[in-house]
Amino acid sequence: MVKSKSNSITIKTVNYIANLARIELKEKELKIFVKQLKKIIDYINKLKELDVSDIPPSSHILKLKNVLREDNLKESLPIKEVLKNAPEKKENFFVVPKIIE
Repeated sequence: MVKSKSNSITIKTVNYIANLARIELKEKELKIFVKQLKKIIDYINKLKELDVSDIPPSSHILKLKNVLREDNLKESLPIKEVLKNAPEKKENFFVVPKIIE
């Protein structure tokens, strides 16, 4: 059986975490988060008690497969057709504002 470490969660601990996250919590909020974090740690400790030695590692609980279609080559649009509505063009290229200096 795993010893519960939720008792080590105090207002001081939550305040420290809030400081790291750059958030300001009121006293009432600190007390709420202490209770919530204790519940979370107790739940994690409960999960640690499960025997998962027969369960293979996986990246997802469901077997996923990408559904891809075959690439089919097709004729491209003529360059004049592509550029006919371009607000600005130079030779066979679109002219766009520079965004990286």
